[in-house]
Amino acid sequence: MRKRYEAVLAALPEIGPRPASALREVLRAGYGARDLRADVLAGVVVGIIALPLSMALAIASGVPPQHGIYTAIVAGAATALLGGSRTQVSGPTAAFVVVLAPVSAKFGLGGLLLATVMAGLFLVALGLARMGRLLQYIPYPVTTGFTAGIAVVIATLQLKDFLGLTVREMPEHFLDKVRALVEALPTLRASDLGVGAATLAVLLLWPRITKRIPAPLVALALGAVMAALGHHLLPDLEIATIGSRFSYLLGGEVRSGIPQLPPLPVLPWTLPGANGQPLTLSFALLRELAPSALAIALLGAIESLLSAVVADGMAGTRHDPDTELVAQGVGNLLAPFFGGFAATGAIARTATNIRAGGRSPVAALVHAAFVLLTVLVLAPILAWLPMASLAALLMLVAWNMSEVQHFTHVLRVAPKSDVTVLLTCFGLTVVFDMVVGVTAGIVLAALLFMRRMAEISGARVSEGQHPTLREPLPRGVVLYEIGGPLFFGAAQKAMSTLEEIAASVWVVILDVSAVPAMDATGLVNLESALERMAQARVLVIIAGLQAQPAKVLEKAGLGPREGLLALCPTLEAAIEVARNTARRGAPATPQEPPLALPEQEPRAHQGSR
Repeated sequence: MRKRYEAVLAALPEIGPRPASALREVLRAGYGARDLRADVLAGVVVGIIALPLSMALAIASGVPPQHGIYTAIVAGAATALLGGSRTQVSGPTAAFVVVLAPVSAKFGLGGLLLATVMAGLFLVALGLARMGRLLQYIPYPVTTGFTAGIAVVIATLQLKDFLGLTVREMPEHFLDKVRALVEALPTLRASDLGVGAATLAVLLLWPRITKRIPAPLVALALGAVMAALGHHLLPDLEIATIGSRFSYLLGGEVRSGIPQLPPLPVLPWTLPGANGQPLTLSFALLRELAPSALAIALLGAIESLLSAVVADGMAGTRHDPDTELVAQGVGNLLAPFFGGFAATGAIARTATNIRAGGRSPVAALVHAAFVLLTVLVLAPILAWLPMASLAALLMLVAWNMSEVQHFTHVLRVAPKSDVTVLLTCFGLTVVFDMVVGVTAGIVLAALLFMRRMAEISGARVSEGQHPTLREPLPRGVVLYEIGGPLFFGAAQKAMSTLEEIAASVWVVILDVSAVPAMDATGLVNLESALERMAQARVLVIIAGLQAQPAKVLEKAGLGPREGLLALCPTLEAAIEVARNTARRGAPATPQEPPLALPEQEPRAHQGSR
């Protein structure tokens, strides 16, 4: 019994995701005081970066800044405990902004948190279905295109706070937003622009001086000092800060800034919607939120797995993609019940964690604890952070995530088809949204893949003498060789050629020894060609079936039929059958009906004439 139990445990990695696999692997390998010290230091460094960034991303997503902090604390801790990557750090990310902002504008904070809960369920389902590795096959031009498009949108939206513009109402669509920003240029405030420019300059120049102290800490501290001094020395000077822009209700009193409280339990559907009133939980509401929730889940899955791959490359580790998806799902399920919204693996914070010496999920836990401690102690000081400084930070994040060098490299060296996918995905993401861009990009990439498959799959028709045969083929016998998988357009191309042969021959040898696989489209096209052959009284001999195509034909009920269809294991055996048939002359009209295939709808798309 014990051996059987151990065998079951050994098989668990193959059965499904393993909760907390990364943490268990670290502890199993041995975790000492030196490792803990390295993780604590790395977690503090990441926490310093994550704190202002979480607030900035919450504001960009259309909700008060404290909800970004709650996301970093709850989702960051949950995914670290349960995840499949040793060094990944999760939290709110810039890529989510273009998806979350429309949801919060239409459904309010409650709708955003409810959509996050639904996205968490989708992510858990993806992980349990072991879809982690499949998501890694999304074409590179698609991910590069929509990432660059998101970066452009984020950077553009930050101009409002960076320049101190007054925009009465921000339109929904990107081009309308650009026009609204241009029209608002006369309201530019030099004070906000000065603070934003100074913050951006420090963010860019400080890493050249030293990398021991994170640039955001220095740059945002400078911005806060400038705002405080400006307010003290020139009371009439207007510099928008977190304290002047946001407020909260505590004990019946309205206070500015962010609450000096930890994340508290809350039911997402009891929070206000876009009209300020609590949401009414209903099936209609869930149906409206479902597309956005699915977009959040897919984007979260893609970004978290990309981040985990980057982490593996930097740290020399190996992540479990399915476990990571489940962990991200659990994090997104828990965070909304404490005021947090969508989270995923953050590439920049993960890279910072590794560079700072992080070795295990403990570093991500320390990062979450540091953010919690900071908001409990320093919330009043955080209220002095200027909006322009946070906008400058997000503009730098947008520039880094755009990966301009990779984008231009693809434009220069990639095939035209990949360039088309890249530009399509980029343009649609900017003009419409990420969901439209990614969907169109994947569909276009799939269509181009079909065309490439048709080009790769080769076919050759031979009559009489053949280079690999000692003797010429008998009169009335044609050898048709197919190379490559019978997928999509390749099947139609191959089978349409086969149908054209039927008018002038008695026997067709179909050599499929170089066909490793056949899909449903290939099967349907083969069935259609065999029907044409049967009507023309042509014997088809299929030679060299490999395992997968043979299984497909067996399931379809396509087996040997006298005078119509024969199956031979080798080309030599097929040629011998063809010679015997040729000696007897053209086959007589069959006594039984042609291949008894099931009744089907007309298949105009198969190329039948």
